[in-house]
Amino acid sequence: MGAGGALSARASAAAPRPHQRTDTPLPASSAPAPRHQRTVPTRPASAARTQLHPGAWWLWALALGTAATRTTNPLLLALLVAVSAYVVTARRPHAPWSRSYGAFVKLALAVLLIRLAFTTVLGSPIPGTHTLVTLPEVPLPHWAQGIRLGGRVTAEGLAFALYDAMKLAALLVCVGAANALANPSRLLKSLPGALYEMGVAVVVALTFAPNLIADVHRLRAARRLRGRPDKGVRGLLQVGLPVLEGALERSVALAAAMDARGYGRTAEVPAAVRRTTAALTLGGLLGVCAGTYGVLTAAGGTYGIPVLLAGLAAALAGLWLGGRRSPRTRYRPDRWDARAWLVTASGVAVAALMFVAASRDPAALHPGVVPLVAPSLPLWPAAAVLLGLLPAFVTPAPEPVSAPAPAPAPAPAKEPS
Repeated sequence: MGAGGALSARASAAAPRPHQRTDTPLPASSAPAPRHQRTVPTRPASAARTQLHPGAWWLWALALGTAATRTTNPLLLALLVAVSAYVVTARRPHAPWSRSYGAFVKLALAVLLIRLAFTTVLGSPIPGTHTLVTLPEVPLPHWAQGIRLGGRVTAEGLAFALYDAMKLAALLVCVGAANALANPSRLLKSLPGALYEMGVAVVVALTFAPNLIADVHRLRAARRLRGRPDKGVRGLLQVGLPVLEGALERSVALAAAMDARGYGRTAEVPAAVRRTTAALTLGGLLGVCAGTYGVLTAAGGTYGIPVLLAGLAAALAGLWLGGRRSPRTRYRPDRWDARAWLVTASGVAVAALMFVAASRDPAALHPGVVPLVAPSLPLWPAAAVLLGLLPAFVTPAPEPVSAPAPAPAPAPAKEPS
């Protein structure tokens, strides 16, 4: 028998038989865990309950946007934007829909630039004495009186356009903060049954921009990995078709999911209840509109708040009755806890104090442009804006992204002796 045959006979003798017990332990890296000890890393059930109610984020952001509409002071508007940016940076979750804040900031900057460009080219109704530049003026026919192309560009006109555009830009940034902080699917679950159909349409519309931005980032990264251009007109045209295709696939999948879940099916409700629901809802909405107009105008200060409260009560009663037509169950509904009340109260406090400041000291919140004066930062309205930072300290921090566990190193093979 040769050396090879002796070696194979020795190895076969050393190998354990199927019925033979061996006391040689397996390496720790290759020994499989018992079935009853194997665990699958899952998200704890209490994690969703520790998250803030998405409606609180929207109320907080809309209250900040309301506060932005009460002033044209660029320092206060910049402070409002900084407050929303800090809260978004501190409490934005790690989700694809939370990346839309940057797109809203870019949209706000585009609004500023477009408004300034229009003022430069088309002129401003604000008279000014400080001429910055004089553009060649294009003569227009007599029927276009009041419109000019070119001419003098004054510092007063540009300042007025900048102040007015910053108000709209701050409102857009606040809406972007709500999109980045509130989970749209959880917000849909929290809506009352009467607003379910409308809520689906609103949530689909709100998630269109975040999904579109995520698709663009994903496709641009794929093109960069393949060495293809991802910027310029050519890159935009080649990315646009896959983005539209992905949006179409998502819409088809959403339609199939809605149909499978019985979307649009309603329960039988008596005719008297339907008529009462329609009357309460319509009357409540009209009361809200009339009350809001009374609150915003000086002439309606006596009837504005009572009519607004009565309209809200009627609208809520109509929504409660309308929810009987849509019997829906909620799995683990979000709770409106003390933190949600604190977040909402912080935004409402900012809006209320800005209303008070606008009525008591309008010159500080609306700096003049004729004559042109440098805006100053009023102290107590600025302190009121800082109340909007409260959600960054009372809400739970977003869950960190867990890195995948490294694969165990293979056990070194034993060399035959």
